Amino acid sequence: MPLREQQEAERHKSPRRGRPRSQAAERSIVDAVVRLLEEGVPISELSIERIARTAGVGKATIYRRWEGKEALFLDVVRSMEPVDPPLPGTSVRDDLIALVEMLRQRGLAKRSSALLHNAFAQMQSYPKLWELYRRTAVVPRREQMDAVLRRGVESGEIRSDIDFDLLGDLFVGPMLVRTVLRSDGTPGEGSAEQIVDAVLRGVRPPG
Repeated sequence: MPLREQQEAERHKSPRRGRPRSQAAERSIVDAVVRLLEEGVPISELSIERIARTAGVGKATIYRRWEGKEALFLDVVRSMEPVDPPLPGTSVRDDLIALVEMLRQRGLAKRSSALLHNAFAQMQSYPKLWELYRRTAVVPRREQMDAVLRRGVESGEIRSDIDFDLLGDLFVGPMLVRTVLRSDGTPGEGSAEQIVDAVLRGVRPPG
């Protein structure tokens, strides 16, 4: 085989290494933002230039992955939150318990992590950033809850005469109160099941 053809064949056989390098760059950028936050740098001073310098990458590397500081910071915050597992899908009750348990885990993470708590406190002072988080993280979770509740209404497990927004609040409200508003108590394992069962008893159709 001619040398040129041999080199071409070897090039096509060689594994592509671009993606691993991309993942390493993304990790170093996210880690750089976390490190700056740990050092007490406020969001207002987290410029793309400073983040790039801390991560050891060029600004273009960041802009190829995120459209701006807000999108990057959002990914950093979400990387610090517990990962939501898939719903079991075995029943409306089981899915509701899983959703409320996810809420418990996120609430406890914000309470136990000073860094995550500080990030959320700062994020709420930036309307654009907070709206981005609400749209990409909060709304999809609420839509997931709504889908499970609709299944419950359609199957006759949940009354259809209750205001739908109120219905969702009845399930998530107690856990939000216990994880966010009440610092004197920590909801333990099994509390999601207790909440869901108590609410389900109140929203079942009569008879």
